Amino acid sequence: MFDSSNVRILLVESERVLADLASFRLELLGYTIEVVETGSEAITKIRAEVPDLLIVDTLLIDGDGLEWLARLRTEFKCDRLPAMVLSLDPSLETVERAFYAGAQDYLITPFDPVTLENKIVEIVSNRHATSARR
Repeated sequence: MFDSSNVRILLVESERVLADLASFRLELLGYTIEVVETGSEAITKIRAEVPDLLIVDTLLIDGDGLEWLARLRTEFKCDRLPAMVLSLDPSLETVERAFYAGAQDYLITPFDPVTLENKIVEIVSNRHATSARR
């Protein structure tokens, strides 16, 4: 059984309604979640304490979320900080850009909360399994 009580998630989302919905759902499931609106706020939080999972939107107040994620990957590799991308854009081009930028998964908004939960469990479980093998 997956234990969400020790999982810390950083959500980088400038759309307040989406941030509130996602964080409310995840808190109900037992996750510790922190929400920031900008990439610059997020990098400050990540440098202070690396979360178990980063969820970032493709559109940030301070720029393109995928470009920001790609820059973040020069400092924090996927095995240290897995990431999921949220986006309104279902195009294959944007999905590919997300994975090239260093995302482990992609979720089109609006989303089914159960799908969000399942993706998080998969990403975090894979990270913990990888860490345990080292």
